[in-house]
Amino acid sequence: MRFITALTLASALLLSGAGLAGAQEKLLSERGDVAIDEEMKVDMFRPEKDSDLIPRDFQKQPPLIPHTVKGYNITQNFNKCMDCHSKERAEETGATLVAKSHYLDREANKLKNISPRRYFCMQCHVPQFDAKPLVENTYKPARREE
Repeated sequence: MRFITALTLASALLLSGAGLAGAQEKLLSERGDVAIDEEMKVDMFRPEKDSDLIPRDFQKQPPLIPHTVKGYNITQNFNKCMDCHSKERAEETGATLVAKSHYLDREANKLKNISPRRYFCMQCHVPQFDAKPLVENTYKPARREE
C-alpha cells in the first residue's frame, strides 16, 4: 500500500514539474517558434509544375519525375505510369521509355512486360517538390565524366 502511495506522489510531482531539477530548458525546433499545427496550415510541399527532364546529380541516379503524380494509381493490376512510359506508348506520348533493364528478371532473361521488381515506379523515381530545406545545404552535384 505504501509503495502505491509513493508511486502516486512521485507521478504527481513529475506531472506538476516540481520534481524536475532546475528550470526546464526550451526545446529548439528546426521550424523555430511556429507550432506544428500552425505550420501544417501552410502548403509547405507544393509539387513542381510539369517541366523538362531534370538533370541527374550523380551517376546511376534514377531519373526524377518531372510532372505531377497526384492521383496516379499503381496497384498489382494497374500501373498508371505505363500508360505513357511503356514500350508500346512512349513514342506516341513523347514520354521517356522505360529502360531495358526494367524488362529483365533476376537472371537477366528478357520479359514481355515490366519486371515485378521494377513495377512500383516510385520506389526509385520521385517527383520534385518546391520545399525549402530544413537545414543549410552545401551539396554539389557530382562532376560528369565525359
